[in-house]
Amino acid sequence: MKTIDELLDEGVAGKRVFVRADLNVPLDGTTITDDGRIRAVLPTVARLAEAGARVIVASHLGRPKGAPDPAFSLAPAAARLGELLGADVAFATDTVGDSAKAVVAALGDGQVAVIENLRFNAGETSKDDAERGAFADRLAELADLYVGDGFGAVHRKHASVVDLPARLPHAAGGLIATEVGVLKKLTDDVARPYAVVLGGAKVSDKLGVIDHLLEKADRILIGGGMAYTFLKAQGHEVGASLLQEDQIPAVQEYLKRADERGVEFVLPVDVLVGTSFPDLKTKAPADPATVAVDAIPADAMGLDNGPLTNELYASKLADAATVFWNGPMGVFEHPDYAEGTRAVAQALIDSDAFTVVGGGDSAAAVRILGFDENAFGHISTGGGASLEYLEGKTLPGLAALED
Repeated sequence: MKTIDELLDEGVAGKRVFVRADLNVPLDGTTITDDGRIRAVLPTVARLAEAGARVIVASHLGRPKGAPDPAFSLAPAAARLGELLGADVAFATDTVGDSAKAVVAALGDGQVAVIENLRFNAGETSKDDAERGAFADRLAELADLYVGDGFGAVHRKHASVVDLPARLPHAAGGLIATEVGVLKKLTDDVARPYAVVLGGAKVSDKLGVIDHLLEKADRILIGGGMAYTFLKAQGHEVGASLLQEDQIPAVQEYLKRADERGVEFVLPVDVLVGTSFPDLKTKAPADPATVAVDAIPADAMGLDNGPLTNELYASKLADAATVFWNGPMGVFEHPDYAEGTRAVAQALIDSDAFTVVGGGDSAAAVRILGFDENAFGHISTGGGASLEYLEGKTLPGLAALED
């Protein structure tokens, strides 16, 4: 896999370089609520611009249905990229149309442009190879070189991720190189004890990684909405908590395998419950109650780990040499249900382990809860991509960058 260092050594001055970034930032209207993904690609864009390249940054945002949708415009991301670069960033209002062609043609050496959301064109995500290829052909007309640096999208077989690098000389950006290097530390010659913390809403989203980690990890700590399917599998009643009943047999099998292999599964011993989901818009005060996991009321739903669970999880992470964390422990967006997620983040900081925060909501939680990002070993930009890598899957976007 060619690196951006090699590309820069060969010279990029005056060349049009297409950077497939991941600018899929959360928006409140047109306001970016977490610019972590833009900051992550900034070094690659800056290095190319400083070397005299004419940089074309492209990304997806959200899930528009293959047609323009103002709610998913990349215009706010382009403006924020310009602020962070300290330079004007041009913005094309389409992907391969007249605006994109004109904006790219007007670029001078060292200048940067962002084209509109790639998913505004149905060819980007099409399952039809010919349709994807046709879109990639049009994108290729805009550039001379390709740099893949959108780690959050490398698990997708999309035109800009897989088909475009097949049409242009290509290299991996600095962010992808860093992400892959970190993930290798979680799969090859892992420093032990190796603890994994998994949270989030659905256990079905994590089945593949749990299956693979049963061969790798020493401890697996479960929290978030997915914990209630595990608790139900152990025979507990979970009231109105999030539950995937159809996943109980799979969970019971994993618990059995973990026991046979000597992998420690750690589940909540107490939880914070409420009788309704908290208001995340106004963050109006909720009325949480702490209950043991065998005493969840029938009309209550679990919304965060309880204080005894927070202490337990901290103790299970204290002596770890490697920790991977993906998924919040509760509804961290509401202050009354943020303590479980905060406690896990603090436990990672307090440990002497190599710590990796696995993207998505976990990365957002770290920033929203006010933690110093530098206190962690690595904060990934790709939740889904990280999980699929840890499952042992071949990621199409990484394979496309191989020489």
